[in-house]
Amino acid sequence: MEILANVLVGLVAALHAYILVLEMFLWQKKPGRALHGFDPELARATAPLAANQGLYNGFLAAGLVWGLIAADPTGYRVRVFFLSCVVVAGVFGALTANRRILFAQALPGALALTAVLLAR
Repeated sequence: MEILANVLVGLVAALHAYILVLEMFLWQKKPGRALHGFDPELARATAPLAANQGLYNGFLAAGLVWGLIAADPTGYRVRVFFLSCVVVAGVFGALTANRRILFAQALPGALALTAVLLAR
């Protein structure tokens, strides 16, 4: 179970690293605009907000990687903390921005968190 938990944590970290790239560097390009259906003008106007969100996603990814490489009990505690942050951010995003965030962010985080807790 521990291997599965670590794989899921790694996948959630990779997802958030991808979101960082999308929101910080590709927001005004076709992949970023296609995510929300923005035209170039709206993408340009919202780029600073997206970059800020991307930075936070990068912190989540970094925290999850830290949790994977740190020795327990610190690694375990860090994984639980950052996965909890992912789930809360995903639920909040689903309630306030777009329901898809529940499935794209909160669900993977919740599955990884459950695996981490069960592996303990």
